[in-house]
Amino acid sequence: MRSLSLDRKSRNKPRTQSVRPAARGSRDLPSVQPGSARRGKGPGLLARLAGRLSRFAARPMMAMCGVLTVLVLLGALFASGVIGRSVHAVDRGIDTVTADAGFGISEIHITGNRRTPYNQVLEVLGMKPGQSIFSADLWSARERLSRLDWIASAELHRRYPDAIFVTLVEKRPFALWQPPYNSLGDAKGEALIYVVERNGRPITSHEIEKFRHLPKLVGAGAPQAAADLVDAVAAHRAIAARIAAYSRISMRRWNLILDDGVVVQLPEIGWAKELDALEHLIIDGSILERDITQIDLRSPTHYFFLLKNGEKKEVERGKET
Repeated sequence: MRSLSLDRKSRNKPRTQSVRPAARGSRDLPSVQPGSARRGKGPGLLARLAGRLSRFAARPMMAMCGVLTVLVLLGALFASGVIGRSVHAVDRGIDTVTADAGFGISEIHITGNRRTPYNQVLEVLGMKPGQSIFSADLWSARERLSRLDWIASAELHRRYPDAIFVTLVEKRPFALWQPPYNSLGDAKGEALIYVVERNGRPITSHEIEKFRHLPKLVGAGAPQAAADLVDAVAAHRAIAARIAAYSRISMRRWNLILDDGVVVQLPEIGWAKELDALEHLIIDGSILERDITQIDLRSPTHYFFLLKNGEKKEVERGKET
């Protein structure tokens, strides 16, 4: 038999590694491989929008036409009432929802209306039962109330969930005023008489008969200047008991018209002192018991009297009888 001997390679000898030479020259790889998920970010939404607007603005005629088109469309919608009807429909829907939720107006409390009828206040308020308390326009209602003759001021408040509170302050009547020469009249040509406040502002010319007890003023400028004189006359009982009217003369001075037609002429300055003199003439001198139609108190030294027969009489102050 043949023996076969095999030479084994030493395990400690490193294996020979084969190296394949590069067939081509080396290439630089791109920083981002094709098909990679990492891509450079493009311009954002705002940047693209700004670019489009800049291109649009570069054409002014196109921009103007676009703006005009939009305005025409809006005008047509308003004119046709589409927008208005839509808004009202939304408002009605909101009112219905809020009313069903318990916020519909069910109570209106009014105080301070002594001369303004309750029904008139309700009518001016313009609020309907069941209307949403949130939709009630209190500012407009306050403005409408302030235009009524007797209303000086009005305050309105919501009391949730369903009440409106109205507090009124009415004007205070001070006197009746007849303008000069009956220059102001109604449709029938009759002279108007006004109820006026203490500051002279007219209140109303209706239902004047209710205020017959107020002082009567006549002449231009009388309402604005009468307060001090009326107060002073009220402090003289004999004069106050006989006074019928206060007549403003040339917007400078006053005449007192007494109930028997006697006219008392007061000076422009110092009329308060002359009221004391007139009080003395009435009480101590019984001047109104005589046939006198006019008393002139404008002189600082004499009294002048006009008698019913047309005779004039002059009396030195301090010597009257």
